[in-house]
Parts: sequence; C-alpha cells; structure tokens
Amino acid sequence: MNSNCALLAKRTTAAAALAASLAVSSLALASESRSVSVAERIQGADTVVVATAASVNASWRENAFGDRLIVSRAVLHVEETLKGARTPTVSMDFEGGTLDGFTLRVSSLPVLAPGERAVFFLKAAGGGVYRSHLQGQGILKLDDQDQVKGSSLRLDEIRRAAAAYGK
Repeated sequence: MNSNCALLAKRTTAAAALAASLAVSSLALASESRSVSVAERIQGADTVVVATAASVNASWRENAFGDRLIVSRAVLHVEETLKGARTPTVSMDFEGGTLDGFTLRVSSLPVLAPGERAVFFLKAAGGGVYRSHLQGQGILKLDDQDQVKGSSLRLDEIRRAAAAYGK
C-alpha cells in the first residue's frame, strides 16, 4: 500500500509541476511584451525627442482590418532631439482618445494630454507623421525634475544612452 501511495504522490507532484509550467508559459505568451531597455528603444526608433504635447486631437479612422477606431494626433513641440533630424515640431498618431462621447483607452499606451512633457521614441508612419515605437514603451513621461514618472530613470541617463548610440 505504501508503494502505491508513494507512486500516486510522485505522479500528482509531476502533474502539478507540469500544470504550473504550462500556466507560466501561457502567461508569458499572453503578456504584451517584455520590457525593452532604453538602448534598444533608441536603436529601434527613427527619431527620439524630448517634447511637450502642444495639442491632442481625436478623429475616427479605419484600420487595416476595417475596424473604426479613435486615433489621436498629438502635435509635439520639440525641445531637444536625441536621435534623428532636428525639427521644431513633430506630429504623432496614437490609438485612443475621446470623440463624440466615446472614449477609447488602449492598455499598452498612456493617455497623453496637452502640456505633458515626455521622451518620445518614434517610428515614421508616412506623410511626415510618426507613431510611438513599441507602443507605450516609446513614451516616457517626465516630471518637473526630469525624472521618468513611476521610475528612477532620469532624462540625463537617456541623453547619455542616446549619445553612446550616436545620432
């Protein structure tokens, strides 16, 4: 009887370990993406700027799949270019916003309001408009002390990383 109990206990433990392993794998696959380092963000972006959102205006757009979405266009007043061509303003489109009494919030993107200052890692989207590189990981909002909100990362560290990468 003891050997049967021991065998059952081993099988139960093995089954529990397999189930836990599958659950962890599923969670990893289901998560949006891994956190990408600042250096990788700089490398992957076409343009990196420190800018303030001057305006944010929403409109209805249709995506490649025929879905009607709210897309906002932010006009960014560029204070500093860390990578890419220098320009006084940049236009960036992102999914989400409020229009006609409807609000669309995209979980992988922060809400951006006029007056907010951030480091923007941007990819060209055509027509002189950009999109955030790596969704929300491409927008790092700054506080008044040049620290990325919700982290210990400072603008000076991002500048050094951009300088190390080269313009």
